[in-house]
Parts: sequence; structure tokens; C-alpha cells
Amino acid sequence: MSEPNPSTAIKVWDPLVRVLHWGLATAFAVAYATGEEIMSVHEVAGYAILVIVSLRLVWGFIGTPYARFADFVRGPGAVRGYLRSLVAGHPEHYVGHNPAGGWMIMALLGGVAVTAVTGILADQSGVSHGTFEELHEVAANGMLLLVLGHIAGVIVGSLAHRENLVRAMITGRKKG
Repeated sequence: MSEPNPSTAIKVWDPLVRVLHWGLATAFAVAYATGEEIMSVHEVAGYAILVIVSLRLVWGFIGTPYARFADFVRGPGAVRGYLRSLVAGHPEHYVGHNPAGGWMIMALLGGVAVTAVTGILADQSGVSHGTFEELHEVAANGMLLLVLGHIAGVIVGSLAHRENLVRAMITGRKKG
């Protein structure tokens, strides 16, 4: 994996996208790790998740070009085409998110929102081990699978495109 050449690297991820990305990753990790043990921290992390998701949704419509959903949420045909090119060993390069990454983002945002909302509903219902609590646990475990899928996708994408996508989400720069 190569570091982007400063002369060809372009600014892709704005500071808000990067802060929200790493903030969401941190809040989910904290919430997942404290769910059974430290409920006050778990709840704060859950509310932080809702704030972050809300901000990201707004930014997905009014933000910088590569942050907008219109830039990276594409139809199933585009996702299939990208995955075919990836498997064939000559993946299409996208400056922003590729079509598969776009779908993963929407799944992660939706999944973490469902997880947070069911957590609030479980807390508000006051019924221990009720339906909302069970839904919350299923959603949280589903989210963990999505996160692992996201990490796997970043690794595969980094190797296939010979660019460090984690570094890009830290610095905001990718090869053009």
C-alpha cells in the first residue's frame, strides 16, 4: 500500500466526516464494551451515537461533495459491477466511496440507529428482558458483524487499490 503522492493526493474526507467516523467508531466500541457492566457509560455512548448519526445524515445532504449520499449511494447494478471488477483483479477506482462501501455506510448508519433507538426503548419500557431489550441485543450483535464486514472491506479495498484507506480517513487525502 502506498502513501498518496502529495502532488496527486486530493482532499476527499472533510474534517467533519472524519470526526464523525471516528467518533461513531469510538461510541459504538464503548457502548458494546459497557452494555452489561457500566450502564451509565453505555447510555451516554448510545445517546452520542444518535447525535453522531443525526449529524451525519444532515451532512449527507448538505455537506461537501464526497460526503453527500448522492456521491456514493448507487443502485444494485453499480454494486455488482464494482464487486465483479474487484474479484477480477482490476477494481474500478473511486475517489470517494465505491458502490459497495456506500451500501455498507447506509447499513452501518441504519443499524447503529436501530441499535440506539431500541436501547432507549428498552430503558424506557422498564421491563427487564423485554422485547426491546432483546431487539437491542440482536441489533448490537448485528452491528458487530457489520463493523467486522466494514473492516474487512477496508482491508480488501486498501490491498486491491494499493492505498491505505485507514490513513485516508485520518488525513482526509486519497489518490485522485
